[in-house]
Amino acid sequence: MLRIVGKIFIILGLILNASGRRIKPFEIGKQLFLSRRVVTETAEFDGGILVDEKGIIESVLTRESVDTLLSGSRESLKVFDGGNLALMAGAIDSHVHVNEPGRTSWEGFVTATQAAAVGGFTTIVDMPLNSIPPTTTVENLKIKASAAKEEIFVDVAFWGGAIPGNEDEYSRMIEAGVVGFKGYLIDSGVTEFPYLETEDIRPLFDALNGTDVVLAFHCELNDSNYKDNYNRNGYYSDPRLYDTYLATRPDQLELDAVSLIAKYIEQYNIHVHVVHVSAQGVIPILEEAREKRIQSGSTLWRGGVTAETCHHYLTISSEQIPPGHTEYKCSPPIRNQTNKDKLWQYIKENRFDLIASDHSPSVSSLKGPNFLTAWGGISSIQFGVSLFWTEAKARGFKLSTLSRYLSSGPAMLTGLRTKGMLKPGYDADLIYFDPEASFVVTPEIITYKNKISPYMYRVLQGTVVHTFLRGQLIATGGEIVNDPQGELLLNEDLVFD
Repeated sequence: MLRIVGKIFIILGLILNASGRRIKPFEIGKQLFLSRRVVTETAEFDGGILVDEKGIIESVLTRESVDTLLSGSRESLKVFDGGNLALMAGAIDSHVHVNEPGRTSWEGFVTATQAAAVGGFTTIVDMPLNSIPPTTTVENLKIKASAAKEEIFVDVAFWGGAIPGNEDEYSRMIEAGVVGFKGYLIDSGVTEFPYLETEDIRPLFDALNGTDVVLAFHCELNDSNYKDNYNRNGYYSDPRLYDTYLATRPDQLELDAVSLIAKYIEQYNIHVHVVHVSAQGVIPILEEAREKRIQSGSTLWRGGVTAETCHHYLTISSEQIPPGHTEYKCSPPIRNQTNKDKLWQYIKENRFDLIASDHSPSVSSLKGPNFLTAWGGISSIQFGVSLFWTEAKARGFKLSTLSRYLSSGPAMLTGLRTKGMLKPGYDADLIYFDPEASFVVTPEIITYKNKISPYMYRVLQGTVVHTFLRGQLIATGGEIVNDPQGELLLNEDLVFD
């Protein structure tokens, strides 16, 4: 038995008081988080994380170092002992559509960040569209930040929007703290966020060349010729069938869009990122562009050419989608099992850089049985950690893979240099995760606003047990246990001037 000198509080497991009610944590001092399975993006070991009074990681310890600390420390420590639960960096979702203000009935900052917290996500990055106004100007960013302020349960960063003709806004938006800019090469689905025509691309690259932000693209190419040909061949005969929708957005639209962007990548010094890759052929095109960048001496992370895929592309195949079930609709579309298997092969070979949710909710009235008219978007922010682990575990992956793709990868993409890793000086955004547990997705456990999901009644592997933000407990057992503790990752002096 350890000899403990000083005042040690063992409080994990005492989050419930005698009556069973959850209590808010008191002010935190220095803390020690223990686990027999501390997991980083590269390793797994028995040890702990020492956290200072400000919620910053002070040191990452082996079990031997933990024993030495506890036997010799005269400091007051609060000790959280998770036993066999995996202790990991909080997950980061770099692709979330919160939709507030303007479409708050679809989703809002309160419900989105609560869902993130109970699901083990300690930071989300809000996309620039589906809110009204969209985040395409500094003034619009201020409106969105004001809607989010004091309502967020996890930290929130923001993407800016790249639309035709708003290049004059970029420098001030960068100063305000956006992580980058996202544009569409196809109809975005909302009129207030127009897509980029071919002639709009070079001015965009010119405006952001040499900046320390990311230029992200929804890479499907708007191709009216293809749509006309599709109509002439009468493929719209049964809009309830998923194959009808799938035929309207073939993988060639992705390949053409990425090939177009690749021509600009070699001409500019800017980090280019492709969001929600669904077609397997995208990755080789990007890898060729990356290799040219690296050969030319680029020092950007991954040569400044990166890509993500999403949980739905890794979990579902088109063959599984029933007629009329438009909760499965998204853009780009879910493709077949062969394609899904290839995406997993890319993950095994480290050819993707991160996984995101593309949490894109709507009200149920925008769904309905017609795949051609229904809103395209899948809600999954609450379940991302378990969705990824369910499929990864079945394929023999280790927990470090989860941490790499859901924590450190998104942090590196978005420039959140104190997030996503268990390292001294980083925020103590932590989760305790039970990789052996399982649960069933039901409407009753969904925290985000509209209880629509293609995963309904599916059994998922792995449960997030506790979530901490800067060392402060924010969720446990699927429920929020504290007032909003999140921060806006912005230059607040400029945003709230």
